[in-house]
Amino acid sequence: MAQVKFETENLNWDKVDGLMPAIVQDSATKTVLMLGYMNRDALSTTLDTGLVTFFSRTRNELWQKGEVSGNTLALKSIKTDCDSDTLLVSAAPNGPTCHKGFDTCFEEENTGSTHSTQWLGTLEDIIKSRASASVEESYTAKLMERGVKRIAQKVGEEGVEVALAAATDDTDELIEESADLLYHLTLLLVAKDKSLDDVVKCLQARHNK
Repeated sequence: MAQVKFETENLNWDKVDGLMPAIVQDSATKTVLMLGYMNRDALSTTLDTGLVTFFSRTRNELWQKGEVSGNTLALKSIKTDCDSDTLLVSAAPNGPTCHKGFDTCFEEENTGSTHSTQWLGTLEDIIKSRASASVEESYTAKLMERGVKRIAQKVGEEGVEVALAAATDDTDELIEESADLLYHLTLLLVAKDKSLDDVVKCLQARHNK
């Protein structure tokens, strides 16, 4: 698990008496999952382990979300607000966040966390994290090492496979090949230092004309 970098020096701990509100948001769907509180140790543990950890005001101790249930929150990023006294924690939930079994602590459904096009952002993050891995262990790293031309060739090959599957009315193959195409296209964008957001912005601009 890649360690998330976050500068903690400028946080305004004095303003919140050493206990900072931490809003947790699903990294894929952007749904707000819960509100917890972090002290310096909880934030440090979260950054060190990659698992979101809070300070329990009732038990007066650190607690890692999901340490009993297994419904952990894998850290993706942390931001602070303009006053440096509130944290926005982006995380990938492993199961329901609420101890009552709800997706969120606000009894809302966290739609699309694994089966939505919004998950493509998570795919992009995975590709970026694996791009520098060992070529013996990672297909992504192997393609990155071979360069943009080879990745572009794979995009072309997968595009043809998608078209053939659709033309032969093989719906299962259409889904499989479409997944391959989306993966390789995302990889190509990352290799060219571009993102899926750039593509979406292009589509939005066209729509607004």
